[in-house]
Amino acid sequence: MKEEQKSLILKISSQYPPPQGVKLSYGTAGFREDASILVSTVYRVGILAALRSLKTQSVIGLMITASHNKVNDNGVKIADPSGGMLTQDWEPFADRLANAQDPQNLIELIVEFVEKENIPLHWDGMRSAEILLGRDTRPSGESLLQAAKQGIDSIIGAVSVDMGIVTTPQLHWMVRARNQGMKATEFDYFQQISDSFRCFMGLIPTKSDQVSEGADKLIVDCANGVGGEKLIALKKMLNGKAMEVRNSGLEGEGELNERVGADFVQKEKVVPLGFGTEDVGISILLSELRCASLDGDADRLVYFTVASNNTSRIDLVDGDKMLSLFAIFIKDQIGILKGEGAKKTTNNYEPRLGVVQTAYANGASTDYLKNLGLEVVLTPTGVKYLHEKAAQYDIGIYFEANGHGTILFSQSFLSWLEAENKELSSTSKGSEEQKAALRLLAVTKLINQAVGDALSGLLMVEAILKHMGWSIHKWSELYQDLPSRMLKVIVKDRTAVVTTNAETEVVKPTGIQDAINAEIAKCSRGRSFIRPSGTEDIIRVYAEASTQEAADSLANSVAKLVDQFLNS
Repeated sequence: MKEEQKSLILKISSQYPPPQGVKLSYGTAGFREDASILVSTVYRVGILAALRSLKTQSVIGLMITASHNKVNDNGVKIADPSGGMLTQDWEPFADRLANAQDPQNLIELIVEFVEKENIPLHWDGMRSAEILLGRDTRPSGESLLQAAKQGIDSIIGAVSVDMGIVTTPQLHWMVRARNQGMKATEFDYFQQISDSFRCFMGLIPTKSDQVSEGADKLIVDCANGVGGEKLIALKKMLNGKAMEVRNSGLEGEGELNERVGADFVQKEKVVPLGFGTEDVGISILLSELRCASLDGDADRLVYFTVASNNTSRIDLVDGDKMLSLFAIFIKDQIGILKGEGAKKTTNNYEPRLGVVQTAYANGASTDYLKNLGLEVVLTPTGVKYLHEKAAQYDIGIYFEANGHGTILFSQSFLSWLEAENKELSSTSKGSEEQKAALRLLAVTKLINQAVGDALSGLLMVEAILKHMGWSIHKWSELYQDLPSRMLKVIVKDRTAVVTTNAETEVVKPTGIQDAINAEIAKCSRGRSFIRPSGTEDIIRVYAEASTQEAADSLANSVAKLVDQFLNS
């Protein structure tokens, strides 16, 4: 590394001393902390983003958000060239960078890493790295954005492009689009998903059992976050689709994520602020009011109905059921294209459809999906693991119960689908087979393949429910969730627990898995596992069983085992 580059980093980094007594760790959510101590970290992530762009010779994204956290928090994370999350290989370097104690140590780390990764630094002043910047609506976002720009400016030839206030999924989409040679403004994002939604809706069959017009009322809780403004803009592009936007966060309305939003609704199972007796569904025929919640940066989505017998409670339709809805629809459309009686083309391609979950997925959902004949696999907890596994299929669907997930389509599947549609349009235009192909093509453009996206997911749900003629009540009754309980156990050393098989079995300490199995065997439909927290000396316990009493008892028994094996 030339002295000119070292001097530039030393000069700027001295303005951003790291917080004392704080150790930061880059996880699935990137770095996330109280905003007051993140300035130095965001500056250094700016450097990281520039180096990543140089390494990949691609556009990289840097998003400033703390998602569903309280308003005083903030965070920063990187979007890789695919639009997905930062490669796990670079996470240790991100940790070291954030925790470097002084400018000289920072320089040494960067020099070592640049040489190890053979990153091509440029000295002619020409543009050599490009980073798209985005932030949510938090008050701290603007100052942290400036720190990120300074970090990017610390690498000669790197430039930043401020995309403004955007949802996290929008920024990921923009990075993916730019690296595919497509237009990548916010307008282009809205244009693609609105056009795809209209195309999908135009292919919906006429059915006598369609949901009545009265059931088309959709009310969306936007967590007083960035999703409110964006959903209102999207609604206008859809010519005022019948939806009501609440908790928009505009004009000072409400506090970000405070008793509102997908995370609150999914965990607490109570109505968000701004919802009440007037939102109880009409429980006759198929006519029920649908409600949905986005989280603070609009990458999570859950649906719910307000209970008629207790208007503070909700009937939740979570990410597991969203996954099931999408899987049923895609399986049906492929069945139309490939099933008996379908027009046979010369291409015998058989797309492989896979469903990816974590061990936290309710066991009833996993059983339901397997009974549909779908291939279901588990990964360790974390979107990065789910996304990576889903990419191994021609069609990979993943969702967490919290409402974060998406659908990935391989290039081979897209090529086959486009070829099928082309042939069908010339030989049997307007046939059910061609409509199925067109619906699937619309889905590939409607869903955000870069990352979970509450806005595109919302339109997907609405279109599929309309296509299938289902009410939210019928959707919710696909299966009945098994009662479950989650607990935390404080331990001396969380690293003493080592798991395998997607975190469902414990390898160390020896003997604890046998003890857990013995407790599980006492319960009807019992299931339990433990896993260490990624950030605290805590062991998380999950248990489910056929009754809530049994699930509670199983969780407590396993928690006692954790305490016995790790704290004695």
